[in-house]
Parts: sequence; structure tokens; C-alpha cells
Amino acid sequence: MTQAIQWKPYEIKLTSKVEYENPLYQVDSFYAVFTSPTGQTKKINGFWDGGADWKIRFMPDALGTWQYQTTCSDATNTGLHQQSGSFVCEENNSSLSIYQRGAITHRSGDYHLSYSDDTPFLWIGCTAWNGTLKSTETEWDTYLKHRADHNFTVIQFVTTQWRGGDMNSQLQVAFTGQAPIQINPAFFRHLDQKIDKINEYGLVAAPVLLWALPIGEGRTLSPGFQLAQTEAILLAKYMVARYGAHHVIWLLGGDGLYVNIYEQRWKNIGRAVFGEEHPGVVAQHPMGRSWIGEAYADEEWLDVIGYQSGHNTSKPVVENITQGPVTQQWAALPPRPIINMEPCYEEIFHRVSADDVRDASYWSLFAAPVAGVTYGANGLWPWIREGENILNHGELSRQAVSTWRESMNLPGSLQMSYLAAFIQQFAWWELKPDATLLSNQPGDHNHIHFISVVRTDDYQTILAYIPHSEAPIEIKNPHKLLYQVRWFDPVHSAYLNTTNHPSSSNLTLTPPQTKALVLILEALQ
Repeated sequence: MTQAIQWKPYEIKLTSKVEYENPLYQVDSFYAVFTSPTGQTKKINGFWDGGADWKIRFMPDALGTWQYQTTCSDATNTGLHQQSGSFVCEENNSSLSIYQRGAITHRSGDYHLSYSDDTPFLWIGCTAWNGTLKSTETEWDTYLKHRADHNFTVIQFVTTQWRGGDMNSQLQVAFTGQAPIQINPAFFRHLDQKIDKINEYGLVAAPVLLWALPIGEGRTLSPGFQLAQTEAILLAKYMVARYGAHHVIWLLGGDGLYVNIYEQRWKNIGRAVFGEEHPGVVAQHPMGRSWIGEAYADEEWLDVIGYQSGHNTSKPVVENITQGPVTQQWAALPPRPIINMEPCYEEIFHRVSADDVRDASYWSLFAAPVAGVTYGANGLWPWIREGENILNHGELSRQAVSTWRESMNLPGSLQMSYLAAFIQQFAWWELKPDATLLSNQPGDHNHIHFISVVRTDDYQTILAYIPHSEAPIEIKNPHKLLYQVRWFDPVHSAYLNTTNHPSSSNLTLTPPQTKALVLILEALQ
């Protein structure tokens, strides 16, 4: 009997007895039903891997003996239909959280993601859109180790050719044609290695299945825009079958418009791909300043509401984070994590600084119940090396950029690492926004001085992000609790003064510096 490891992919290889000209269309369904040691069942779709090779990948979540049996819509294909077997799932000895705590899930009623053992999971993402396409094996190892060592938990990347990357480093594309399309298994075998590595470093893979920006040069390269609905569904289902046994958070679309004229198309795609039981949780990554919260409130397949705030520090962009639909609507929507998956990229247009990135990150983290946030750098997402330029991105394609290696260590990137370490010392999943605690909002007079406040339901912990202050901060204390006051410097990851504040209905606190700080109030018993 073969062996499997808990929380790692177990692969079944089968040989087709029938040669199909285009298996994507000629085999309507191919799956296995897995029966756990306790009798529970899971249906897992398989996929074609070229020639006569077919595979089913499954992540066992329970120790002991599992049974499986396959079904193929072509019942005459005895190589794929009614194949059965068993394996023993053994304990995973890795110390990494994804292998000890299990797959990422979204529990009903939660505003955050969790591991399978209910431990809250904090999304600290990095956009390496082209990383899986362009990186060498050594480069990918270097990048992933750096991200794992610096408190990142999620790697966002693209899984096909798209407007920012027209092929992979092997000069391969994921598919050819439009109606019909033809899958290229060699492209995906190259991608297999990159996704394996993401998990190997304890990071969660967040693949964009269908990049979808409907405007701008190169958009016809992107499957979410280019393909008809039927083909988009087939392509996405193929990738879900291929990578569902990994630790993944699916980004169904990338940079797309999912409301108005495209709304029904994307709801149809989401329901077709994820309407039944499926591995992994599902998010959408909309185009800049597009909000899908209300429109998708009743879409049960969607686990995470993603948004993209924009790539500058103008008043409309900042206020979209600090006072926009996220802050206004989160409490009225069914509980889901709400995550800014693309705040302003460091060094984009040569005008976004580390301070801008840090401000956007804290504002985003505190705009809704704390769930996570993503970092990006203008030389990292396209995986730029010396002498290279960004593809199909207008003005950005004509500008010199830092390399991906330099971008990993930009100040804003390191401050994201500090943010992740800082917030995890608290029960962060209990923190929710409460702008009413602030007696005076500097952001009313200068949008980049906006102070974001979050607290626990019992007021035992209050955090306030203060990007700049030259005056005392006034915090309401409705329960007249006695607080310990601390200040955290998010630029240098250092703690400053610690004092106790006398119990009163209003707290007047003088920041120890005018530069960025996080105010920490913790109730004393």
C-alpha cells in the first residue's frame, strides 16, 4: 500500500486507453471520490497531463487508510474509469504552519481566514505576478526564502500568459487558440515546480487564474478578457484540478472589472468553477478602485473580498481606503475577509515612497476587521532584471526600474515585515475599525494625515495608526478603563515610551515624535 503525508499532495497517475484530440472538451468529467478513515468522502477532479497521462492530486487531511475510486465521463476508457486504490496517510513532521495546522479555510461568520485547526491566518501578501513565469530555480528559492524569513505568508502570481508576461522562461504559453483552446501541459509542468516551492517554504500560493484587465495595451493576452465564458471556465477548472492539492487561495480574476457590464459574466464563471465543493478558498482581485462588496454579497463561492486602492497618494485614492466603501459597508455585508490586494507599489512612476507604502498598508489593514494586506514593488511584480523593461504597461514600460532582487529589500518592503511581526503580538482577528473613538481627525484637513483606529469588542485593546502628528491625540474612553500606553515606531520596528494613563472618559496623549507611530492602548486589570 502506498503512503501519503498529511497536508501534502498525494498524486495518482493513470494512463488513458483512448487518445483524445482535445481532452479539455472531449472528457466532460474525470474525478475520484476519496473515502477517509472515518468514512467521510471528498470528490476531487483530475486533469490531463499530456499524451496518455492523466493525474489526480489530493491533499489528505486525516491520518490512516484512505480509499478512492475514479469516474470518467467516457465510461469506455478503462484506463481512467472505475480505477480504485488505497493509501495510508502518515503524520507530517514539518514544523511549518501549513503542515501542522492544515489548509487555509474561511469559517462562516469570520472576518479573517484560518488554518484547518481554527488558528487564525494573517494574509501578508507579496505580488510576484511574473515570478513563476520568469524566475530561474535559484532566483525563486532566493525570493521565497527572503519572503518567508520576513513574515510574508501569501505569494500572489499569474498562472498563464497575460499582458505583463507573454510567455514563461521556457518560451511556453499555457494555452493556444480561443474557441476552442488547447492546453499546453509542458507550461504547467514548469509551473508545478514553482508552486511546489511556494509551499515548501511554508507560504500559501495565491494564483491568478484569469487575468482580466479589460483596458490598455496587451489586454488580448489576458485570458479573463480574451476568452469567451465557456473557455474561461474550462481553463480555470483545469488549473483548480491541477493545483487544488496545494495550499492555495484562488484569485479567480486579476485586475478585472467584475461589476456593471461584466458582472454577470464573472458571476457565471465563479459559480461554474467553484459552485460545487472545491479545494481552497476563493477571492477576486478587482481593477483599481473597483468595489464588489455589495454586488457579490450573496455569491456563496466567494470567500474573500479583494480590492485594489490605486498607485498614488492623491486625495481620491487615499480616501478610497480611509473613508471609502470598505469602511462604510463592511459591517452590513456577510462576514468575509476584506483585503487590499494591491495598494500603491513602491517606486511606481518614481513617485511612491516607502512612507506612502507603509501608510497605505496600515490604513488598509485597519479599514475593515483585520485580515491582512499585500505589498508590491514596481520592479518585483514584473520580475525585472538588469536591462529589462516592463511589458505592455505604457509609461511604466519606458522607465528604468529597480531589479526584483533590489526591490525585495526596499524600505517599504522591510516595513511590511515589521508590520506583520507587530500586529501578530495581539489577538489581531478581534480588532475592528472604530473611527468614533477619535475626538479630532487630522485627515479631515490633510488626507495623508488620516488616523485609523481599531479596537477589540471589549475595548481592552485599541490601536491607532498615526502617519504624522504635531498635536496631542485625543481618544475617547467610554468605559473609563485604565490603559497602559505604548508607542511603536513602524519605520524602525522600535518601541518608544511606555506609561499608564489615569482613568478618564477622554485620553489626551502626546506622541513622542512627529514621524509615523502606532499608538497601543492595553487595558490594565
